[in-house]
Amino acid sequence: MIEALKDKQQRLINSLESISYRREAFKYIDNKERMVGLIGSRGVGKTTLMLQYISQFKVDEALYFSADDLLVLNYGIYDIVDEFYSLGGRVVAIDEVHRFKNWSQHLKNIYDSFPDLTIRISGSSMLNILYESHDLSRRLVLKKVKRLSFREYLILKEKIELDAHSFEDILENHREISAKSIQKHPKILTYFKAYLETGCYPYGLESMFFSEKLFNALEKIIYEDIPSLNKIRYDQLAVFKKLIFIIVSAKVPYKVSVDNLAKELGVSEPTLYVYFDILNKTGIFTSIKKYSKKLSRKPDKLLFDNTNILYAYAKEYKINTEIGTIRETFFASCFGDDLTLYYSDIGDFKVDEYIFEVGGKGKSFKQLEGIDNGYLVIDTDLTTHERKVPLWVFGLMG
Repeated sequence: MIEALKDKQQRLINSLESISYRREAFKYIDNKERMVGLIGSRGVGKTTLMLQYISQFKVDEALYFSADDLLVLNYGIYDIVDEFYSLGGRVVAIDEVHRFKNWSQHLKNIYDSFPDLTIRISGSSMLNILYESHDLSRRLVLKKVKRLSFREYLILKEKIELDAHSFEDILENHREISAKSIQKHPKILTYFKAYLETGCYPYGLESMFFSEKLFNALEKIIYEDIPSLNKIRYDQLAVFKKLIFIIVSAKVPYKVSVDNLAKELGVSEPTLYVYFDILNKTGIFTSIKKYSKKLSRKPDKLLFDNTNILYAYAKEYKINTEIGTIRETFFASCFGDDLTLYYSDIGDFKVDEYIFEVGGKGKSFKQLEGIDNGYLVIDTDLTTHERKVPLWVFGLMG
C-alpha cells in the first residue's frame, strides 16, 4: 500500500519538473515546525507547494498522499502513517485532509504518537480547516496561501522577474521602479490587464476555460463548504447568491448599509453579519472596515477577494465589469498580512497613516486637497509625480 502511494507521489513530482520557481509561500512549510497546515482558495497552488517540499527528501524519508484517495479512505490516515513510520519515514504531507472524516482527531493522535515526525497538511475547504482545527490549536500552525501576486504572475507566465518591494519603498521610489520596469518591459500594462482577468491562480495561466472553472469552484464553496459546516439550510443559500449578484452588478464599489441590505436580502442584521463573516473566511469577499479603536463588525465596503472572481461572476451573469471596481479590488487585494487596509471617508482607503484615492489617468487631487500624506493610485504605466503611484506597482509588494 505504501509502495502504491509512493508511485503516485513520484508521478506527481515528475509532472512538476517544468516548475522550478518556488513561491514566497514555500517558506511556510520549509521550516522546523512539526505540523503546518496550508489553507487557501481552490486552485491557489497548495498542492504544488506540498510536492515541491516533499521532493527535497529521499524517497524513503517522505510520503505525500491525498486524503480523498481511495487507498487512504480504505486504510485510514493513522494506519498509513504508522506503517510508513515503521519503514523509517519521518515526513508526511497530507493533501485535501478535510476529506477524511474526523481528520483533526486523527492528526492529533499522529502528532502525539510519533514525536519525531514532521507533518504537513493542506485543504481546499478553508471553512472546514478553520472550523475543525481548534482541536489542534497547540500543535498546528496554519498559514494562508494567497493568490498569485502580479510579480509572481510575471515570473510564471512571462518569465519576467522584477524585484519585490516593500510598501514604504513603493511610496518613496515608485517613479524609479516604474520607469526602469517599463523601459525594460514596455508591455507591462498589457500583462497587467491580462493578470486582472485570469492571472491570480496558477491554473489560469494555461486554461482556455479559466473563468468557467473558477466559477465552478466558487459554486462548490457556496453549495458544499458553507452548508456542511454552518448548519445552513439549502434554501438559505439563495441569500448568498443574491448578495454576490448585488455586489457584482453594482455600478460603483459597493458601500454597505447594513439595515438596507438586510431588508433587501430578507434576513435580520445579526444574520447578515454572520453571512459576512462566512464569506470572508471562504475567500470570496473582503470586507473593508473604517479605521476605529473600537471593535466593530460593520463593513463599510464589500469587494471580491480578487479581480479574477469579479470577472468570473460578471461573465456568468453577463454583466459588464466596472473599471472603478476592478481598480479598487486589485488595490485592496495587495494588502492584508502585515498591512491592514481600511475604508476612508476621505479618498478611498487608509493604510497606516496614508490616504489613497484610486482612479484613472485623469484623476486629480481634489478629494485629497489639504492631505499631506495622500496619494493618488493611477491606472497607468508610469508617472513623474511623487504622490501619483501607478496601480500595477503595488503588485510588486513582497
